[in-house]
Amino acid sequence: MDLPQIGLGTMGLDDPEPIETAIERGYRHLDTAQIYDNEAVVGEGIARAAVDRNDLVVATKLWIDQLDRVCESTIESLERLDLDRVDLLYVHRPTGAYDPERTLTALADLRATGLVDAVAVSNFELDNLERFIDVLGEPPAANQIEYHPLFQPTPALDHARKHDYPLVAYSPLSGGRAGDIDSVVEVATRHGITPEQASLAWLLAKGIRPIPKASSRRHLESNLAALDVALDPADVTLIDEIEQTRELFPD
Repeated sequence: MDLPQIGLGTMGLDDPEPIETAIERGYRHLDTAQIYDNEAVVGEGIARAAVDRNDLVVATKLWIDQLDRVCESTIESLERLDLDRVDLLYVHRPTGAYDPERTLTALADLRATGLVDAVAVSNFELDNLERFIDVLGEPPAANQIEYHPLFQPTPALDHARKHDYPLVAYSPLSGGRAGDIDSVVEVATRHGITPEQASLAWLLAKGIRPIPKASSRRHLESNLAALDVALDPADVTLIDEIEQTRELFPD
């Protein structure tokens, strides 16, 4: 799937206004989930925005206790979103009621109905990704994982590159700590940008699709401006070589 380079993460957003503003400022990829309890909010923001629905990529995720009722649960998500389909439907985590054969086959069947355009995964490690390919005979449409300067699971990126699907990065701004990372600050200073923009530009340079959360117009615009930043290979390497590791959302 050809995903927009930067999307909007919506975990914690409970007001449709930032969703509407994001769309009107140019965001075309919106990411939510059942467990965020805000699908209706995201749907309202989409409805308010003066943009053709077909120009948007809307993604949601089935929570782990819904994986044995894929069709019914997806229809409930669509009702909350007030949409007739979603572009991306993720398995949020390969745990709980997740059974590769049953869950993935149900998702493929659901895709055939037109309610879902593509089947994706989130928080999948290599063994889960290979099992996905074994069951469905194709790679996922995307794998969404935590990825930022302080947490760089390169095997997942290598797998995505090998099988030609996008890696989507949640928490791309290191949990609000971008300004505390010396290498990121160094790159930002060199280019006259913010540490947050440097983090996003680094991900983009690696072919990763970040979905930063933002609620203010200023932050929405600032994040999107990372698209105009061209880092040098040395900048990318400098951030790649950060040795500190801080995973924000361990299993």
